[in-house]
Amino acid sequence: MKQKQYRNVFLEAGYQKEEIEKRVEDTFWQIFYGPNKFYFENEDGTGYVMDTGNYDVRTEGMSYAMMMCVQLGKKKEFDALWKWAKTYMYMEEGVNKGYFAWSVHPDGRKNSYGPAPDGEEFFAMALFFAAHRFGDGEGIFCYSKEARDLLSTCVHKGEDGIGFAMWNPDNYLIRFIPDREFTDPSYHLPHFYQLFSLWAKEEDQKFWTIAAEKSREYLKKACHPETGLSAEYSTFSGEPYPLEQEIFGRHDWYFSDAYRTIANIALDYEWFAKETSEGSWHKETAEKLQYFFCETIKHNSRAIYTIDGKLAGDEALHPIAITATNAQASLASDGPFAIACVKDFWNTPLRTGERRYYDNCLYLFAMLALSGNYRIW
Repeated sequence: MKQKQYRNVFLEAGYQKEEIEKRVEDTFWQIFYGPNKFYFENEDGTGYVMDTGNYDVRTEGMSYAMMMCVQLGKKKEFDALWKWAKTYMYMEEGVNKGYFAWSVHPDGRKNSYGPAPDGEEFFAMALFFAAHRFGDGEGIFCYSKEARDLLSTCVHKGEDGIGFAMWNPDNYLIRFIPDREFTDPSYHLPHFYQLFSLWAKEEDQKFWTIAAEKSREYLKKACHPETGLSAEYSTFSGEPYPLEQEIFGRHDWYFSDAYRTIANIALDYEWFAKETSEGSWHKETAEKLQYFFCETIKHNSRAIYTIDGKLAGDEALHPIAITATNAQASLASDGPFAIACVKDFWNTPLRTGERRYYDNCLYLFAMLALSGNYRIW
């Protein structure tokens, strides 16, 4: 694939190249090795990222950390994370054979034998990038084979009557969990699927081409036409998952999971959409969301909202995650609040305390994206 140019939005906002590079590296160091880190290494050469708010290790965080490491060229940490995931999270038997247990105790005991599809898609993308950046090795470190095999399981699981695929085979949309027929807007990564269509097993490549198209169509429906906000969970038609049907608590509002949606849309724009007619929707959505936070509710911008912008709760659980993803939206936005959101983020420190894991993961992703370091490898 031809190497593309990536925007450095921090540079455009007036920051110096040297201070940007230092800030990115320091953010990685703080998360992996600093006094408030949540990455830990074991004597057996494995490493894990802990959800400090729930005291467990999740496929979400492990796959995120692998993506951070490959983007920054940190092969040692990447391999330690992948070895931990394969050793303690991978399921070699049972109905979910071939998937990863979404929650595991830091000592390696599985808390659940069910998977979460956002982990699998990030694992696969990080592995493909590792194959291209570091080169394939032996065994589990033959990254590209691991990625292709995992994606094949995600698509074909259940064809023999055992288990369920992670993508609905009829509408090509990712499920929230394999045996449930609803979705999570923040799970939709059409920019990943477009690359899977090039690098997955040949028989699966058409599936991923269609999945990318269908995911973009879905996201247009899932994001509110005035605010740009999306719900945490939704129906496949894009409507917030009905409150009366919730089985995991309330998720029809703009809350923790949902913050990732605009960040994903912005990265899809940067990687693929800005040079196509699709890009106008990405831009409009990013600008509407920034307008909502910076103008419509500027005096109460870190609360909980319904997707049409009504106040639904006084305090967001992850306020710094909102700041980070509002800034990452500037990859797609050139509206009046784009630079203001970037500067607000730049002036915001990493979160400390027990809830720091989720906020700081999205913080580092925004740092990578806005500095031109979240790239296709």
